Amino acid sequence: MPTRVLVPSGVLCLGFDRKALARGVAMKPDIIAIDGGSTDSGPYSLGAGESKYSRAATKAEWRELMLARAEAGVPLVIGTAGTCGADATVDWMFQITLELAEELGQTLKIARVYCGQPAERVIAALEAGRVAPLSAAPEIDAALLASTTNIVALAGAEQVQAALATGADVVICGRTTDTAIIAALPLARGDLAGGAWHGAKIAECGALCSTHPMTGTILVDFDETGFTVEPMALEAACTPHSVSAHMLYENSDPFQLYEPGGHLDVRSARYTALDDRRVRVEGSKWVPGPYTVKLEGARAAGYQTTILAVLRDPRYVAHAQDWVDGLTAHCIEAIAGRTGMGPEAYSLEFRLIGVNSALGAMENRMGQPVEVGVLGIITAPTQAQAAEIGKLINPFVLHHPLTPSEELPTFAFLYSPATTNRGALYEFVLNHVMRIDDPMAAFRLEVTEVSNARR
Repeated sequence: MPTRVLVPSGVLCLGFDRKALARGVAMKPDIIAIDGGSTDSGPYSLGAGESKYSRAATKAEWRELMLARAEAGVPLVIGTAGTCGADATVDWMFQITLELAEELGQTLKIARVYCGQPAERVIAALEAGRVAPLSAAPEIDAALLASTTNIVALAGAEQVQAALATGADVVICGRTTDTAIIAALPLARGDLAGGAWHGAKIAECGALCSTHPMTGTILVDFDETGFTVEPMALEAACTPHSVSAHMLYENSDPFQLYEPGGHLDVRSARYTALDDRRVRVEGSKWVPGPYTVKLEGARAAGYQTTILAVLRDPRYVAHAQDWVDGLTAHCIEAIAGRTGMGPEAYSLEFRLIGVNSALGAMENRMGQPVEVGVLGIITAPTQAQAAEIGKLINPFVLHHPLTPSEELPTFAFLYSPATTNRGALYEFVLNHVMRIDDPMAAFRLEVTEVSNARR
């Protein structure tokens, strides 16, 4: 019998087709698995230990999946809970699950996999030569590691399997690889390792491997020779092209994918259309290797205040960069004269929205916009310093002339006050792997049973 994995969506809170989910549940899956986050939105979630997604949206979609789990009678697993998979977001997701269990009258065994790494553990591993950099990794030392607010290790299939082995109805994982929650059960059942990891990679983003990506729900059957993938929305189809192309997604090498304990090699994979909706894949190989887990870490890199003004005068719009250059020089001089802070003590950056705010000097598609947004970003060691600089430059941003001889202009600003304190700015500081001898050595597993049976 194949191992049937139902993936409702590429990530919780992205949404999914309800009819497609119901169709998937009716297909009697062995497990329901969904991702809970990624690093796509930057380091804030990991640094702060907070989900980027709304709690209300998370609870609403998780409610539907908990009902689907109860109907199917199979485990429900989420990886990278709360966007970043920090211990705090695992607890956050656990509390949502407890609330829903009570509201729905469900009796559950809930397993939690914690992936947070004490800085001391990583420092000891670094000093023992068990931490190695990945491509473009920053230099690290004990002082840098001690300054992090959160470090997580990416769990693989073994940690998810340990949670499933408890007989859990719901598994809430901290930071996992995107594929681990899907590959774990097929691997535990003895399905082809290459097929398990390859199929998990294809299904990690739900229906993104189909012709209708936003329908979300996908079903994968794993067995001893490969896997078969099928979208659950009737209007969607998987094709050899759409399936094979997904190996390129977020992967520098379209033929290899590294996971804890080895790597996937798909150079010999064969993609066959079984009909107009399903694709069969065989020939994928798993190559065992050292057991390493990827580390991600973030730390506070300062505090930010922003200020936003809008240029609409055609002359200022046409010379926006010249205006910003003059404004920047004026602001730096004013900050030094009134606070004593030199430019080495803070960062002041202006981005021209509608001109080059995304690419800066690399922008090559220049036109003549009707208006230009001027976003000032101040970064300083403390929020008080950033806020003070924001207030100090406020009149200049709103009234600085293009040339010294003209009258003071007044620019539009979208809200009052024109400045906004953004709080802590976080940065990623780890892109490394840590070698461990026991897959559970860097992870913590906790199991809770809740009884909410309705009479």
